Amino acid sequence: MDVDTASYTLFRRYVTEGSAPPRDAIRVEEWMNYFSYSYPQPQEGDFHVDLEGAPSPFTPGRHLVKVGLQGRTIAPSERKPTHLVFLVDTSGSMHSQDKLPLAQKSMKLMVDGLNPTDTVALVTYAGSVRDVLPPTPATQRDTLFAAIDSLSANGSTAMGSGLQLAYRHATKHAGPQRVSRVVVLTDGDANVGTVNADDMLTSIQGYVQEGVTLSTIGFGMGNYRDDLMEKLADKGNGNCFYIDSEREARRVFQERLAGTLEVIAQDVKIQVEFNPSAVRGYRLLGYENRDIADKDFRNDKVDAGEIGAGHSVTALYEVELTGGAAQVATVRVRAKKPGGVEAAEQRFSLERGQLHASLRKASSNLRFAAAVAGTADILRGAPQAGDWSLATAESLAESSVEGLSDRAEFLGLLRRVREFHAPSVASVPY
Repeated sequence: MDVDTASYTLFRRYVTEGSAPPRDAIRVEEWMNYFSYSYPQPQEGDFHVDLEGAPSPFTPGRHLVKVGLQGRTIAPSERKPTHLVFLVDTSGSMHSQDKLPLAQKSMKLMVDGLNPTDTVALVTYAGSVRDVLPPTPATQRDTLFAAIDSLSANGSTAMGSGLQLAYRHATKHAGPQRVSRVVVLTDGDANVGTVNADDMLTSIQGYVQEGVTLSTIGFGMGNYRDDLMEKLADKGNGNCFYIDSEREARRVFQERLAGTLEVIAQDVKIQVEFNPSAVRGYRLLGYENRDIADKDFRNDKVDAGEIGAGHSVTALYEVELTGGAAQVATVRVRAKKPGGVEAAEQRFSLERGQLHASLRKASSNLRFAAAVAGTADILRGAPQAGDWSLATAESLAESSVEGLSDRAEFLGLLRRVREFHAPSVASVPY
């Protein structure tokens, strides 16, 4: 399961500046998971799965099936004590206003949302690594803000050695009753020291196994290494965000703070089993780098994703129906408690009655997810989307904004991207 959103925010930055993002920077799942779909809360267990389907607006004869997973929420007072280690890139490339100054604002926003039992440490890396502030209670706001304000950008970049020091600090405070997380804030340009993502992860693998999670927060353009940030977050058992404005910083570090800090389940795997008497073939949109072998679904030694409190995850399948069997699919969610060894499993069923006769009768969630995933698939040049239409995606988005500001913003971005994207075929009625 994947809750990263960096790819969508990066798309927004590119379009705002007048171009489409590089195809290899488009990850469909991160676009869909940027948005809130207000799925029902779990009645029991850690997860609820919201299922529905409808005829595809893009490919005649196909259906889209939405699998929406909602994690349980927790109140701020229920969060475990948290120890954060901010690892800040202070190299010369971080000098511009959309990099270090925005990173400093982001850290302050996060500090403002912490509980009195939380602590924060601050480490920087440039040509060398520096301990700026030892673990300090979140209640000492003035001390923390002064340390953050003292940072300046200069020198080259030594990300690898910075990660090693940050992880050593974090593991000292890791434990079953305490959250310990490294938060890397960088433009992702590692030009000195250990620069290969696999080498960096190998060097800290032992620390990851001790229960420390990792968030990578990207800033700026030009030398931004989206691929490196995504790999680090993936292998570091955490999440990846890209911050393009103070508004996005508030969204990540204040509005969704609990989900960013408190992991409710680890090694979360979801398996969708289509009934061959109901489905002739299927395709999952996105999640290519999250795939694990079918045989490893119940192998609890195989690493998978982490889900934070209140996080939701959405996936779309394009399917070709056959026969008349009542049960279309079985969805299984398997996950461990934080720090646990054995996983528990929940089961959900998609019945033919949950397939709408037309997309207009489906929820606005399905229509909007289809618009977002369809746009991403077209822009990344997916072979299966070769004759899909951005005009159809726009029509879908228009029908499902429902007064939500983030959806309205997407619609505006889609209209802008159509201006410089190759002409697409006419909109298909749905």
